[in-house]
Amino acid sequence: MKMIDITAPVYEGMPVYKNKPEKQPNFNSQTNGHVTESRLEIDAHTGTHIDAPLHMVNDGDTFESISLESLVGDAKVFDLTEVEDGITKQDLEGLDIEENDFVLFKTKNSFEDEFNFEFIYVKEDAANYLVEKKIRGVGIDSLGIERSQPEHPTHKALFGAGIIVIEGLRLKEVEPKSYHMVAAPMKLLGTDAAPARVLLFENK
Repeated sequence: MKMIDITAPVYEGMPVYKNKPEKQPNFNSQTNGHVTESRLEIDAHTGTHIDAPLHMVNDGDTFESISLESLVGDAKVFDLTEVEDGITKQDLEGLDIEENDFVLFKTKNSFEDEFNFEFIYVKEDAANYLVEKKIRGVGIDSLGIERSQPEHPTHKALFGAGIIVIEGLRLKEVEPKSYHMVAAPMKLLGTDAAPARVLLFENK
């Protein structure tokens, strides 16, 4: 069974949201004789990560509220590389999106090597459409699922419906179709997000 790793690598100097220096990971290694030990300092939203409702909802649920079972199962990759600016409801209406689906959006973002302040995102009407479809989760190949929307309605609509949000996927080499997905986040407690390793396996 072919495995595809759609996780962004984490390293010092990597692309981070809005190129903010405080979001850069820091690796501090010390060697004592033949023993090397590294201390990692990373933002919970580093690279490929999963958001918890607390990220955008005051007093929202923290990361442990997301069940691991909901992060393992079939996922559908959709090619939206022709979309400009942001994904709208109209872009989604012709797609095979069904109740309980986990949908992954491949956009122009997957072909960017640096942070693009005009990244493709999910607009409010598209988020509301996904809520209507009662999907299980949504993933996108940008470090944010929305931008330039006051009060963050995309996040709030998805979180309000219990929809899982994965950001920072790398889908450049991924063919649009159905896969078996394993999204394995760090087992963090009390946080608003967690970095994750996300793998796709080709369905037979």
